[in-house]
Amino acid sequence: MNLTFLAVHAHPDDEASSTGGLFRLLANEGVRTVLVTCTNGECGDALDGAKPDADHHDGDAVAQLRRGELDRAVEILGINRLVRLGYRDSGMMGWPQNVDPESFWSTPVEEAATRLAAVLREERPQVVVTYNDYGFYGHPDHIQAHRVTVAALSMLDYEPTLYFNAVPLSVMGEMRKRWAEEERERATRDGSPTPTGEESGEESDDEGDDEVEIGTADDLIDAAITITSVNGAKFDALAAHHSQIAGSFWMKMGREKFVETMTTEWFVRATNPRGLSGVVNDLMAGYR
Repeated sequence: MNLTFLAVHAHPDDEASSTGGLFRLLANEGVRTVLVTCTNGECGDALDGAKPDADHHDGDAVAQLRRGELDRAVEILGINRLVRLGYRDSGMMGWPQNVDPESFWSTPVEEAATRLAAVLREERPQVVVTYNDYGFYGHPDHIQAHRVTVAALSMLDYEPTLYFNAVPLSVMGEMRKRWAEEERERATRDGSPTPTGEESGEESDDEGDDEVEIGTADDLIDAAITITSVNGAKFDALAAHHSQIAGSFWMKMGREKFVETMTTEWFVRATNPRGLSGVVNDLMAGYR
């Protein structure tokens, strides 16, 4: 059987952060890999770090910059086909870009799903990855990617296995500790007050705290993919998105520390046509 994997991501750089290792791993194994990127990333940072609300921020110029960065990441990850749906970046929830009629968030789900379904019919992937119904962390374009993907899959004459990207709560806890330690070290270097509570990444005990937990309970994880052999390529793909990633905690780790630390990608199974059970270590499980 010829195997095909397809991921639906919201913006340039999302493919590297949650599925970069998986893409490279599957490519090395001879699986055909397809990436669908829904938006152009107009609401990303400009080269000088300007945010979308800055007077001189040019969304079209940012999109053009990110286009080249995505091309480079796709090459690094060995992705066979890149499909750009070309919708405008919707920005974060509540931003004015949400209501732009050309934004992904404002696009009728059925319209975008019909376009995605055409790609799915061409490729007929056995396995599809996107975000959960909260878009992993509540970004409108991620939520819309979920809605569009689910709608597109319902238009097919077969049922692929659908996975959502995830991070176990236990791992999120360790990451928060690391971020808090980095903040303390930064404060010590700068001579500023040591952050406490929410500033340090620690959990809040306030009953009114409505922050949504982006981690997934460990016992809900259905796939844990070891990417040790390819996480150098994942780092390089992230680094290719320099305009957006340069100041991220990944880049601050450095390549050596990243390769040593970021060794797994996790997923939750949303459909199960092959009747899989337990935590798999191969996202194409059931098909080979």
